[in-house]
Amino acid sequence: MGLGESDTRDAIRLYLRRNPGLSLVATCKRRVIGAVLCGHDGRRGYLHHLAVDKKWRRKGVGGRLVSECLDRLAGERIFKCNLFLFSSNQPGRAFWQRVGWSVRDDLLLAQKATTGGNSCASRKSC
Repeated sequence: MGLGESDTRDAIRLYLRRNPGLSLVATCKRRVIGAVLCGHDGRRGYLHHLAVDKKWRRKGVGGRLVSECLDRLAGERIFKCNLFLFSSNQPGRAFWQRVGWSVRDDLLLAQKATTGGNSCASRKSC
C-alpha cells in the first residue's frame, strides 16, 4: 500500500465527509483488524487502502469489507467500482482476482498535480 500527500489526517477527514457511511473498519474485541477507504464521484465507486491485520488475513475479513462497500455503493446507485493497484503488487493482484475482480491490462493511469495544496513535484516520489 502506498501513502502520499492525499493521505494526511485532514485529507482523509475531507474524503470521509464527502462520502459518509462508505468507508469501514473491522474490529475484534475493540481492536482494529481491517479497514477500507471507499467513496465515489457520482458515477464510479473507488476503493482505497484496504488493509487487514496479518493475523486476520485469509479469514474473509477483507472480502467482507469489500462486499459491504459494494453493497453501500449500490445503495447510492453506483454500479461499478474501481481500485488502484501497484503493478508490482502480485499478492494484491491475486487477492482481488480471488474475490472476483477483473484486473484490466488495457488501461493506464495518468496523473498530474494540481496547482493547489502540497505538490509532490519537488519531491523525488509521492
